[in-house]
Amino acid sequence: MRITWLGHSGFRIEIEGAVLLIDPWLTGNPMFPAERRAEAIQGATHVFLTHGHGDHTGDGPAIAKELNIPMAGIYDLMGHLAQKHGVEIIGFNKGGTVDAGGAKVTMVNASHSSTFDGVPIGSEAGFMIAGEGHVIYVSGDTDIMADMDWMGDLHRPTVGILSAGGHYTMDMARAAYAARRYFNFQTVIPCHYRTFPALEQSAQVLADALPGVKVIEPQVMEPITL
Repeated sequence: MRITWLGHSGFRIEIEGAVLLIDPWLTGNPMFPAERRAEAIQGATHVFLTHGHGDHTGDGPAIAKELNIPMAGIYDLMGHLAQKHGVEIIGFNKGGTVDAGGAKVTMVNASHSSTFDGVPIGSEAGFMIAGEGHVIYVSGDTDIMADMDWMGDLHRPTVGILSAGGHYTMDMARAAYAARRYFNFQTVIPCHYRTFPALEQSAQVLADALPGVKVIEPQVMEPITL
């Protein structure tokens, strides 16, 4: 299994028979090197979107159309994007699970907001991605939630990809609290940070608060193999 950060909240996850692009905001992303776009999307089999904000939907519809692959996410947003962009979609909802090339992706709750073109559409979400003996929790944009209690107990994720930049989501200290209280991660990868001055620029607070957990500060386009 390989996880590659695309900057901000975007990830490329190679798992089972799938190459999943999560929230692939590439165009205009100050962290993503534009000349590496083809490399980032090569072989992708699915695009998954956590919610409708532009820094998450980003290049999703364009990639889905270019590669002729499905775009998956909450039903209401997917229906809107299908009408607007003519892309293949997999619309599902919280508690639902889809098979993506052998990887099982379950949508779970998040606590944030979701708009597209300034209009509320659908709801914010996260994903539990199971495959190759791992469960990856992609938190999406969120603060700490009591829901994390049952999510951790039911899904038992070993890898946490956590929004942790603060201002718009939980910060490093709050992400660390959530990880300690609700989960038993072996590996934590922070995201939604470093992109803008308003966001946290280092994950040191997260790492210091999680002794015994491998906290990886990802580098854009440098694969992490687990």
